[in-house]
Amino acid sequence: MSIHCCDYQAPMGPIIAAAEDDAIIGLWFDGQKYFPTGTERWVRAPSHPALVQLRAWLDGYFRGESHAFPGRISPKGTAFRQNVWQALRRIPYGSTTTYGAIARELAARRGIASISAQAVGGAVGHNPISLVIPCHRVVGVKGALTGYAGGIEKKEAILRLEGICRASA
Repeated sequence: MSIHCCDYQAPMGPIIAAAEDDAIIGLWFDGQKYFPTGTERWVRAPSHPALVQLRAWLDGYFRGESHAFPGRISPKGTAFRQNVWQALRRIPYGSTTTYGAIARELAARRGIASISAQAVGGAVGHNPISLVIPCHRVVGVKGALTGYAGGIEKKEAILRLEGICRASA
């Protein structure tokens, strides 16, 4: 299986997108933390159907018109990370939550006393599909803009786009 990729110019900087089969597997800001290795083997394919759909969605998203991505995604990660990323997808457009709130939600779903907010933060930080899986909507206690692999300035710009105006903390 080949990984297909393309570039996208977002208002806050260049993005690279990746697809495998008919699913998006990655969306990263240029230079962000946890960028995958082995990208030199990826096939540049801007006409790949999943990437065409993603770019159309991104165009609408950055115009404030698109909220939930309609296509198929397939992020690669552990079961714990998958659970965190599913929780991120439940955060409504224009809203935020905290790492602690996600930890409490996941603990309740699993029927256990607690899950570490730091462990949730690690999974949030390793989200491979930025924007589509809205890790930018997770903030620290008291609304602090912390922990965005793409950079705090991008997180703030994305939250402003979604109608949440905050100053960096």
